[in-house]
Amino acid sequence: MSEITRGTRREPTRAQEIHALGLRDEKRQQTRRHIAEVATGLFLRHGFGRVTIAEVARAAEVSVNTVYTYFPSKEDLVFYPAETSARRMVAMVADRPPGRSAAGAVLAALRAELRYGNRMVGPVHGFGRFLEMVRAEPALAVRLDSLRGEMVDALAAALAAETGAAAGDPLPRLVASQLGWAQDQLFREVGERTRAEQDPETITAAALGLLDAVEGLLGEHVLTYATR
Repeated sequence: MSEITRGTRREPTRAQEIHALGLRDEKRQQTRRHIAEVATGLFLRHGFGRVTIAEVARAAEVSVNTVYTYFPSKEDLVFYPAETSARRMVAMVADRPPGRSAAGAVLAALRAELRYGNRMVGPVHGFGRFLEMVRAEPALAVRLDSLRGEMVDALAAALAAETGAAAGDPLPRLVASQLGWAQDQLFREVGERTRAEQDPETITAAALGLLDAVEGLLGEHVLTYATR
């Protein structure tokens, strides 16, 4: 092997670059989730208002700057994007199969989250106390109300675009509002039962029953709207 060959540094291939980017992204996601989970634990134990960003950073074993890199505000530590995106319900309806309506897709997604213990609505430990904390803290309650509105707005816009609804047609927003209400009722049911320390199986069964009742209350117009 010549000196020139030995001294030449091989450039990474495109596949290697993509792999490296994927690993870095996965590491960032892990770090973000770790910080958020540590912060939520501290908030539940000591109260949202009593915990500082510096204390979160110390408990998570990262720098304060790292916390702010992932979470621009303290409220973002509670409502972090991975689980509280304004497009949460849009994602539920986006890939629904032929023959399924928007309402059917949202209800199916909520039922799946319950059965598989999704952190957003599943009967996981501390969910009831989490909701209680959010409602008791004004800044978090305002953020939650804003998030609810953003979810409904995003879904209404998606339904209007998909169905070709005319400007001013109230149906996309009315349907989106009904589905947002269904999700809110589910949050309340799971929260109250977890706060009462019921076992996960009981909570899941009751919450699934609630969704059945909600579906029974929704009119045919809502249940069949935007069927693919």
